[in-house]
Amino acid sequence: MVALELPTQLLFLLLALVLLISIFRRHGRHHRLPPSPVGLPIIGHFHLLGPLLHRSFRDLSDRLGPLFSIHLGSVPCIVASSPELASEFLKTNEVSFAARVDSLAVSRLTYGYSMAFAPFNSYWKFIRKLTMNDLLSSRNVNSFASLRSRELRRFLRLLAEKSERNEAANVSAELQKLSFSVIAQMVLGSDGTANAGMDRGRAEEARTVVREVTRIFGELNLSDFFWVLKRLDFQGYGKRIEDIFRRYDGLIEAILGEREELRRNRNKEEEKEGVVKCRNLMDILLDHLEDQKDNETVEFTRLHVKGLIMDIFTAGTDTTSSSIDWTLSELINNPTVLKKARDEIDRVVGKTRLVNESDASNLPYIQAMVKETLRLHPVVPVVSRKCIKECKIGKYIIPENAMLFINSWAITRDPKYWENPLEFQPERFLQGHEGSNSTSSSIDVKGQHFELFPFGSGRRMCPGMNLALQTLPTFIAAIIQCFDFKVVGDGGDGHALSMEEGPGLASPRAHELLCVPVPRLSPLSAILEP
Repeated sequence: MVALELPTQLLFLLLALVLLISIFRRHGRHHRLPPSPVGLPIIGHFHLLGPLLHRSFRDLSDRLGPLFSIHLGSVPCIVASSPELASEFLKTNEVSFAARVDSLAVSRLTYGYSMAFAPFNSYWKFIRKLTMNDLLSSRNVNSFASLRSRELRRFLRLLAEKSERNEAANVSAELQKLSFSVIAQMVLGSDGTANAGMDRGRAEEARTVVREVTRIFGELNLSDFFWVLKRLDFQGYGKRIEDIFRRYDGLIEAILGEREELRRNRNKEEEKEGVVKCRNLMDILLDHLEDQKDNETVEFTRLHVKGLIMDIFTAGTDTTSSSIDWTLSELINNPTVLKKARDEIDRVVGKTRLVNESDASNLPYIQAMVKETLRLHPVVPVVSRKCIKECKIGKYIIPENAMLFINSWAITRDPKYWENPLEFQPERFLQGHEGSNSTSSSIDVKGQHFELFPFGSGRRMCPGMNLALQTLPTFIAAIIQCFDFKVVGDGGDGHALSMEEGPGLASPRAHELLCVPVPRLSPLSAILEP
């Protein structure tokens, strides 16, 4: 009997010893992390997070303060929710947090060569310089103005056709098509059609894939935090990722193959035409792929080309359409603001021509309206980074490989920094207007003010900021200049439109905006002519 009991007692003693050692080691490693809520064994704090991370983080911050820590599995995570802390992490200690958080979805769907999520290394520096100089520089953004104007008019004519038939338009879906078309033609080149040279079936499949990618990029995958689950595919993410990858790879391979064939057959004399044409990103990337002289120290392959194109599509499509969608929704719910915006357009532009990009600098209320949308509905509500070097923040030590989440959504709705933060008030950004103050009216959105930084800050800020700030005011102004909207379903019959958010990287509206367009200008057809 004794011989049987002794091993059992020893086993319990050993288990207790292992548990104590684990606790002491954990305490020794992380006792200088910010305060943390009570977690569960193994999963940590996953059970406290909902599908909308920014809201879950805000609720925890209300309990724990603007700086706290959680564990996702064994990964320590820091969550910050104040402008001062955002500045401390992204400016004062920028070098320690110069990397973005990667995931299985990002790695697979960008072939491991994402610019947005790449480590801060020589490849990232090379590809960012190439992108900024050859696609997203101010000069190149301006050179694509006629493309944007053409696609905007195409979108407005579609709404006009819906109006003639008294038919509801899915404005959210059409805005996605509009922003996809602009990005696709900048990346792939333009043949004068909305599909950038793709047939309708291929273009629709490409749009669908991009929407699915932005959605899955915004979701938490348990396998990213528990290595033992990677092969089990506990949530089905792996299957979804592989399905999206297969469809995207087939599309991009077909497009690349056609472009390479065109380049091989292109007459050299045609390349010497006197007319200067806008260079699209694909040709720029293929030039670098064929000529390695410019990037001898950086590997650049066909997979890099495909990964970067996916990067540009996901970063530029849903973010733009979602921002316009939110603005229109806010204007429908705030008719007084809508009237002020239209009065400014009518005064500056008139009613006989369509607003264009050169008018934007003379439309301060429209500019303020865009800022207010980016405040209430930031393009990326949670800015994520990875600690690449142990860092001290106040009395806390942030360990290497910890994940950092800055809740910009909570910051831009905090009454400590914003008066009436839940109200849509563009006036707060206009000096001398009622509702503005000296602090908010001087804030820009270019990463210098941490009360509002929708495009990030520092070296990892969004390279497409110039394009967004050029596009959003004009597109929004043109839409409200031409149309009123009679809401169908949710928000109809005079009820307030639902402002519920859906999951995804760009935090889109949970419900699509369905409206019957009602023309404001006459004759609208003449104004919308190319």
